[in-house]
Amino acid sequence: MAPSFVRSSKFRHVFGTGAKRPDNTYENIKVSGSAWDTNLVKVNPKYLSINLEAGGGGSFAVVPLERTGKLQDNLPCFNGHSAAVLDTDFNPFNDNIIASSSEDCKVMIWSIPEGGLKENITTPVISLNGHDRKVGHVLFHPVADNVLASASGDLTIRIWDITNGSEKVQLTGCSEIIQSISWSYNGSLLCSSCRDKKLRVFDVRSGKVAMETSGHQGVKGSRAVWMGDLDKIATTGFSRTSDRQIFVYDTKNFGTPIIQENIDTSSGVLMPFYDNDTKMLYIAGKGDGNIRYYEYVDDSQQLYFLSEFKSSDPQRGMGYLPKRAVNTSEVEVARLYKLHSNAVEPISFRVPRKSDNFASDIYTDTCDGKPALTCEEFFSGKDANPLLFNLKDGFVPVKREFSVDNAAAAATLAQNDEKMPTSEKELKEAYKEMKKEIEQLKSTITQKDIKIRQLEAQLEQMNIAK
Repeated sequence: MAPSFVRSSKFRHVFGTGAKRPDNTYENIKVSGSAWDTNLVKVNPKYLSINLEAGGGGSFAVVPLERTGKLQDNLPCFNGHSAAVLDTDFNPFNDNIIASSSEDCKVMIWSIPEGGLKENITTPVISLNGHDRKVGHVLFHPVADNVLASASGDLTIRIWDITNGSEKVQLTGCSEIIQSISWSYNGSLLCSSCRDKKLRVFDVRSGKVAMETSGHQGVKGSRAVWMGDLDKIATTGFSRTSDRQIFVYDTKNFGTPIIQENIDTSSGVLMPFYDNDTKMLYIAGKGDGNIRYYEYVDDSQQLYFLSEFKSSDPQRGMGYLPKRAVNTSEVEVARLYKLHSNAVEPISFRVPRKSDNFASDIYTDTCDGKPALTCEEFFSGKDANPLLFNLKDGFVPVKREFSVDNAAAAATLAQNDEKMPTSEKELKEAYKEMKKEIEQLKSTITQKDIKIRQLEAQLEQMNIAK
């Protein structure tokens, strides 16, 4: 009989533990009922963001992480959008700055008061205008300060300088709805999964599609996440026969995935989260109660299933805590925030250890929450990897000031003032007279713009085939 060997891994026995309800969870939340495919929850070392259900507009709440238990009925929120909020993202270099996107075609930047909201805030620090359709995704740059990407139903991904509201780059090439976006390790590239069943990698500064290949062939939602510094991309999606799948692509040989694995035949979209320090991939399915986690070994290019966290309660969304905020005294390697129908539950993933000493073999240097580049340096062509620090001494959030370029904001406001009536009465009259005409023009232009992009994408495919 041939001897059997057990693969050596420090993370083979990682286990997940859910927080005790209701004392250590966040209860009494009116979660958004939007059908848009988004995680609904985002988290940073200080705050938790949840998209809320709001009649007649769009809102989201930001709750301090220490404020667990039953939340108040009239939870203070950011409610400046005129339609449902679809996505939010925290600035990785300033824990008190958050971006939101909405069905009202706008991206807004908000400043969170220290200690959390005490009352509703309706006016953002700055509003980013330019998309013609609802904006489904926002994602901050992992290296450069104050750089934000937004993906919209107008089939564009726009890169912004949030200090002055200027659009720096517009990425085109997708012929259907963009389902997810993810930055590369140094932020020079950005990948997207799309309803046209293509996986694309954009060169951000040139605005061109650098790579493109076929993705999952099912009609349901697909997600993509860059696998840290490995030049690999993990995707989740569905096969033609509705099997849920995980693919891993090597950007150095982008034609076909190096790993293809079928998971099951459930119907919920799979949400992937990757930890670059441990090389672990966490997979949470919408409507599932479990969270699977895998370890990727680059030398053998294998994705090994480790275990799964099991629960009878289905999840509507999931948030991933930045690694710098994990509890090293409990050898915590990851913490996910599971969204229930009216609550958020932290789930801690730990490595079992008997010693109380710092596990230096588990915790490698990780991102420290400081920008390696300014916005100007990034768009001038400079590249840099994220700045790292050691978790042994612990992480203390540092408050950074955020300021808007007042001159640029004033110029934008002046341009808008020239187009807008000067009194409330004039505004109402102009609104009644021009609303119908404006909506018709917008609809016509947008439809033609989308058709042009679809034809351009088809033409490009024909040229590639030749």
